[in-house]
Amino acid sequence: MDAYDAAVVGLISLSAMVPIALTALGEVLAERSGVVNIGLEGILLITAWVGVYAALETGSAWAGYAAGLAVGSLLGLLHALIAVYLKGDQIIAGIGLNLAAAGGTALATLAAWGNYGQSPPVEVNVPSIVVLDQRISFMVFVTVALAFGLWVLLEKTRIGLIVKAVGDDPRAADALGIRVERVRLAATVAGGALAGLAGAYLSVDYLGSFVKLMSAGRGFIALADVAFSGWHPLGALLGALVFGLSDAVARYYTIIKGVTAASYLFNTIPYLVTLAAVAVTAKRAVMPRSLGKPYVRE
Repeated sequence: MDAYDAAVVGLISLSAMVPIALTALGEVLAERSGVVNIGLEGILLITAWVGVYAALETGSAWAGYAAGLAVGSLLGLLHALIAVYLKGDQIIAGIGLNLAAAGGTALATLAAWGNYGQSPPVEVNVPSIVVLDQRISFMVFVTVALAFGLWVLLEKTRIGLIVKAVGDDPRAADALGIRVERVRLAATVAGGALAGLAGAYLSVDYLGSFVKLMSAGRGFIALADVAFSGWHPLGALLGALVFGLSDAVARYYTIIKGVTAASYLFNTIPYLVTLAAVAVTAKRAVMPRSLGKPYVRE
């Protein structure tokens, strides 16, 4: 790979990191409050479908993004109601969402477009710049800005202090008059909204159509990225760039270079990187102390 090709791969990685970074940033916020959502894969899949449907019906990418954001928020709200107010098992709730999304989007695709596989291509204008013949979506810059904004929120504001207190010691936070359930609800809904935005980007912008099971493990990679980052927004952005780079290498060789004989091997690269990252960070990761534990007021 020469310098030009390396630059192209780097540009592709910027686009590839966006869905992972957005999803991971939302999950950082939710997990800092004490709620884990492993249903991110399902949220990505559902909002990818909704985003394409809205964009095709209206001819506007903005409608696709708005639909993804709204539906992601609603799915985050559903998870929060189960996990925070009904004190349900957060892992089981997430698994249920993932399973429902896999089957539900296939049926919705059949109903809307007459096949189980994919939607028609989305032909809408998305703000972007072109560098070395590679289109860089405006969402790359939005994602970076959101990462820095979330870092400021969590580390430099009273709101961030409250969120972290609720995730670490909800009983002490409650004693100080903090509404633990409301904080967790808001954080989980916001996390769902960012995952919904990621899903819409994936279909409307990055790939240009909805394809069955197109999330392809990105929700689980985002979960790994949260641990890899140490629950830090800027670390999550960096981790997403690493995962995006591995995805870009796979796309470069299989699509641009046409190395189809080894396509399955190259496509395993992002998942191998995920496994390596989890193995490296497993021992040093220090998660919020009340992560995944429903708070029951005595």
